Amino acid sequence: MELALESSTWTPHTEGRSLRASIIIVNYNAKEKLLRCLESVLSYVKADCEIIVVDNASSDGMADLIRTDFTEVKLIRSQTNLGFGAGNNLAAKSARGRYLIFLNPDTLVEQGWLEALLGPLENNAQAGLVTSKILLADQPQLINACGNAVHFTGLTLCRGMGQSREAYDEVEEVNAVSGAAFAVSYELAEALNGFDEDMFLYMEDTDLSWRARLLGWRCLYTPDSVVLHHYTLRIGPLKVFYQERNRYLMLLKTLKWPTLLILTPSLLLAEVITWGFVMYNDRENFKNKLRAYSWVTRNWSEIMRKRRDTQAPRCVPDRELLRNTTFRVDFNQASSGFTGKLAQFLFDPLFLVLRAVVMTLVWW
Repeated sequence: MELALESSTWTPHTEGRSLRASIIIVNYNAKEKLLRCLESVLSYVKADCEIIVVDNASSDGMADLIRTDFTEVKLIRSQTNLGFGAGNNLAAKSARGRYLIFLNPDTLVEQGWLEALLGPLENNAQAGLVTSKILLADQPQLINACGNAVHFTGLTLCRGMGQSREAYDEVEEVNAVSGAAFAVSYELAEALNGFDEDMFLYMEDTDLSWRARLLGWRCLYTPDSVVLHHYTLRIGPLKVFYQERNRYLMLLKTLKWPTLLILTPSLLLAEVITWGFVMYNDRENFKNKLRAYSWVTRNWSEIMRKRRDTQAPRCVPDRELLRNTTFRVDFNQASSGFTGKLAQFLFDPLFLVLRAVVMTLVWW
């Protein structure tokens, strides 16, 4: 089934909530992986759920294939590549489920993943977002992410990356959910106005998690919802720009000015690390770091508007937001071997001290 119109507003929560869940997948030229993903999801989906695929102006022909061969899937075509966040928002606005489940197109789900993912939302009044145990599809004995680990400077990495599948075997609170596989109630997604569409790609999951936490909701990880992810660390031509630009945007929206002032030494040290990463792994695109600075400067007025919108309804202090962050940066996720170990040795003690100072001073 193909939707003729792109919804521009959220469907009121009191209308159209006839299904338990809407499973949303955004596609951009991921045809072969998306085919396997849909086959996997359809194996376990019940009649009280719907599947929505947003095709972000792909050239892989997958939209036509869905229209003809997957008639049980709701298809939304976008004439332009909206990015991950805006594509998900487009689907969410027309969803009929009480819960929204976001899946990457390069994932596969295991039996029981859906019930385990929705269970905490249905049984825990404080649960806002719930994320799966995400394993590496090519090495399913190893973890890809059990939620996201957020450094107190906003740097975000996969939690548990490379550890044994048997690790992280308890339901627990996490800094942020992983955008590869997580669930949220329609009501909360609507209250948050969905993903920040200016982010386009990367960090949208952490930003959404932090904004939910500012409203008093918890981000949970559940180990019984198992999803396989075809994950490889890729450094595309604009990855550094998106990641850094979006990190700055998230911090400016969510933290109070005194907190940002106290964080300044730590943020400057994070700049040393990110510049080192760029010069070591992405030197030919080093200007993307400068572009991130430029974007923030040029869009300052809009950022301040977003800041006001984010700060107005908040009911959680910065101290609570920072309390669950980490001082460690898992350098092995970016640079394995001697370089990663050396960076860990040099920077972990510095960040340990700096975070202790921050948590001593930030009481608001």
